[in-house]
Amino acid sequence: MNRLRLSAWLRKDGAAAMMFLAPSLLGFALFYAVPFAISIYYSFTDRVIGGKFVGFANYKELLLSSSFRKAAANTLLFTGISVPILMVLSLVLALLLNQRLWLRNWLQTSFVLPLVVPVASIVTIWQIFVDWNGSLNAILHTIGLLRIDWMNSNWSMAVLVLIYIWKNIGYNMILFLAGLQTIPQSYYETARIEGASRLRQLFGITLVYLIPTMFFVILISIINSFKVFRETYMLAGDYPYDRIYMMQHYMNNMFFSLDIQKLSAAASLMVGCIVILVSVLLRFERRFQDNLE
Repeated sequence: MNRLRLSAWLRKDGAAAMMFLAPSLLGFALFYAVPFAISIYYSFTDRVIGGKFVGFANYKELLLSSSFRKAAANTLLFTGISVPILMVLSLVLALLLNQRLWLRNWLQTSFVLPLVVPVASIVTIWQIFVDWNGSLNAILHTIGLLRIDWMNSNWSMAVLVLIYIWKNIGYNMILFLAGLQTIPQSYYETARIEGASRLRQLFGITLVYLIPTMFFVILISIINSFKVFRETYMLAGDYPYDRIYMMQHYMNNMFFSLDIQKLSAAASLMVGCIVILVSVLLRFERRFQDNLE
């Protein structure tokens, strides 16, 4: 009897949940899942309309393309540089702002402010700063140094990393602050009673219990690193300096040239790499949680 009541309750709540989720699921399927499935199909054909199945020919041609290899290498380099720096800086800021500091609320607001600023405004600010006749070159000229064409030199990657960190550090800091506030204060009190130093508390308590949050922040940071195309596109255009020619530039140019097969293959490879990376991170997180328990 109890099992029948439980089944009826689950069916009733399940139907209500599906009614609330149906609009979101329909939108996700219509605008994301179905188009991506179609793009995967196109990546195995020789043309969009009336195309023939060509197997992995598009992927082979893609991997042999110097433009694609350059874009993939630059994207991996950018992610490999920017994400660790962002993680360290946001964690340090979260640890500082978790203390009772003067102007704490003002500092939190200042770091979160870039999240609500439109991308066009962000790009305008940085253009004023890194332009040939911008503020940074004016400072260099004042102290007797040569001007640098920042967006057309190897410094362009550093500029892009700075923009990415400046825009995302507030969000990561909030996530770390939320993780810090979930750690019970009794752990620190016990550690202080036993004579543990602040450094020992940091490595033995804070960082250990922040690891689940770190996995999530790393995941979000990697995903956000693939969204830096908007800033780069507005700063440097369709074909920027070689050092900041990213995967999104390659796919955008394939779209404008109507090379849908290469575009679909590149998108499939990028999504596949992200899925593999996310799976590895989640696997490590589950293993850590099991060991912690």
